[in-house]
Amino acid sequence: MSSTLRFAIGSVVVAALVLALKLGAWALTGSVALLADALESVVNVAAAAAALIAVHYAAMPADANHPYGHTKAEYFSAVLEGALIVIAAVAILNEAWGAWRSPVGPEQPWPGLAISALATAINAGWASLLFRQGRRSRSPALLADARHLVADVVTSLGVLVGVTLVALTGRLWLDPLLAALTALNILWSGSRLVRESVGGLMDEAVEPGLLARIRGAVSTHAEGAIEAHDLRTRHAGRLTFIEFHLVVPGTMTVDAAHAICDRIEAALKAEIEGATITIHVEPEGKAKHHGVLVL
Repeated sequence: MSSTLRFAIGSVVVAALVLALKLGAWALTGSVALLADALESVVNVAAAAAALIAVHYAAMPADANHPYGHTKAEYFSAVLEGALIVIAAVAILNEAWGAWRSPVGPEQPWPGLAISALATAINAGWASLLFRQGRRSRSPALLADARHLVADVVTSLGVLVGVTLVALTGRLWLDPLLAALTALNILWSGSRLVRESVGGLMDEAVEPGLLARIRGAVSTHAEGAIEAHDLRTRHAGRLTFIEFHLVVPGTMTVDAAHAICDRIEAALKAEIEGATITIHVEPEGKAKHHGVLVL
């Protein structure tokens, strides 16, 4: 079992534990803000389960029907998580509106707040671990889960402060107001998550910093070639696809041109984990700008 899959399984367990704690906090207090916090955790459980399925599927090797592998499956998980967040936000706004019209003071606020604080601490610790593993394995599903948990932690902290103020001041309107702000916050995080995931599904090019590293590696290790052009890149989960045309002298042997390609590929794979490289070799008559190595 890969470490990414173990973390995906761990996310389901942690999400279920946090949901149970937050539901307990809501049951003790009756606070609509704590209910909103618990509803977001329902999304966490569903999203963690979707991420587990996606990570398992993405780890499958390439086959005849999927020659480029299954890594894009993780983006579908992230899109689903964003959609679930939107649904949760609508449900929370509905609860907040009802509580605004008929506000009720929280019961047993201090035990409920203590339980909610414990759940928030668990989420914060797990989000930190997910970020570390997600970046290490370049897993969109784990990173999406981590970002959602961070948004959840921020929301929970705001709710804890707000419900504490309600208990201390007796201003009941603060409770539904906090629930509505919680909904708006997770709605923003959900839209951002969907936008990033759709970018992956649409084969967006790599970010400028990584593109510069690719150009640098090709420039440094393409000695003997005349030019490289038509560089194209895209991400697919943990994989980075790189392709370009390499112009060599017309008199160069196939062996010599192949040796240059091998040297470039080795440099790119050493620089970028999960790089998959395609190089199209062309004769010098295909050069576009002599003296310019990478276009």
